[in-house]
Amino acid sequence: MFTGIVEEVGSIAVAEPMAGGRRLSIACSFSDELRVDESVAVNGVCLTVVRADAGAFDAVAVEETLARTTLGSRGAGERVNLERALRLAGRLDGHLVQGHVDGVGEVVSVDALGDSHVVRVRYPERFATLLVEKGSVAIDGISLTVSRLDEPPGTFEVALIPHTWENTTAAGWGPGAAVNVEFDLVGKYAMRAAGLRTDNASG
Repeated sequence: MFTGIVEEVGSIAVAEPMAGGRRLSIACSFSDELRVDESVAVNGVCLTVVRADAGAFDAVAVEETLARTTLGSRGAGERVNLERALRLAGRLDGHLVQGHVDGVGEVVSVDALGDSHVVRVRYPERFATLLVEKGSVAIDGISLTVSRLDEPPGTFEVALIPHTWENTTAAGWGPGAAVNVEFDLVGKYAMRAAGLRTDNASG
């Protein structure tokens, strides 16, 4: 489990295909603190560490992960948001993020608003019921608040404060950029429960 508070921006040192997926070697400052089997969110995708040393750690993205996220198109030299798993005794400064990306969104626009930035994202409309204004959403692993929902469904806006803009990969977003989107965990279970109650009532 993660919080969506990016710990560090690392860089992909190596990205190579392998049977059943893709192996990524990611350079970061805390790689020597990692152990094999530990979880790290990479651009919002929960990956398992398979090797670590003082310079980088390796993780494998399987075909299912590549199909649902942007990791299949990320190459050597690209920067990625990193977050280690939340300790149960730690503070939850963002929101509950599983690292289970729901789908890929597209940045429609990025506008400066004073020192902040407003980003509009297009998302698969089948997820419209999982978004609420002032609710939480994770974009490339960054915990953000939905500042506006457009009608008809299909796009939403988030506002990024200067600190987030400067300390994540967000400053590299532009129109057409593909981003990983994970909708709020609590909202998913609420909608699932509501759907089951409706089905039972109608039966």
